[in-house]
Amino acid sequence: MQKEGAVFTKIIRELTVAAKDGGPIVEDNPRLRLAYDKALSANMTKDTINRAIQRGAGGQEGQNLEEVIYEGYAPGGVAVFIKTLTDNKNRTVSEIRHAFTKYGGNLGTSGSVAYLFEAKGKLLIDSDLSDEKLYDIAAENGANDINELDGSKTEIVCEPKDLSSMKEKLESDNFIVEASEIVMETETNIPLDFEQSEKNMKLTDAIEDLDDVQEVFTNADLDESVFKS
Repeated sequence: MQKEGAVFTKIIRELTVAAKDGGPIVEDNPRLRLAYDKALSANMTKDTINRAIQRGAGGQEGQNLEEVIYEGYAPGGVAVFIKTLTDNKNRTVSEIRHAFTKYGGNLGTSGSVAYLFEAKGKLLIDSDLSDEKLYDIAAENGANDINELDGSKTEIVCEPKDLSSMKEKLESDNFIVEASEIVMETETNIPLDFEQSEKNMKLTDAIEDLDDVQEVFTNADLDESVFKS
């Protein structure tokens, strides 16, 4: 698990770059809206959030950050898709390559696994589908999939471009959106045994802990017993 300081650093970078690329007005910038909501969920103060946004909008700090995707393979043939924000690609690729090598994987070339992944918007709602209004709102606003989960929760899957508007519509109808994010998913995952699952978790954790790394996605289907060890 990442420490709070590391999480804040990653969110601040995303706020800064989102503001630089799409402007500082949250309502008009879907990427910034997503980062803003993530910051609030992490209990970041509004002063800190606003400072990061203003730095990006003012052309400071964020101007040197570049979005770079890295791809590779983890033990068991698992595909790994890594999103970074970096001001030094040589440093970033060196650190990522070191993590792959240390934990039995290997860094791939651009495009080696990206074709396996598809971007999806996901929302977690604190309500089950016994409330027909929830289903109607989701269906009318572009939901691709609606899944009832344990604990009276519902997951809504949509196109990334529809995520912000879907969230706003649900909240305007008094539904509690516990989480909203854009994820990269594959159609099928690779089932792993306990040993492979351990290696994959160590590799993923090592990559996620790198300062330049924003998000890591894989197609690993981990052995459930690894979470109990």
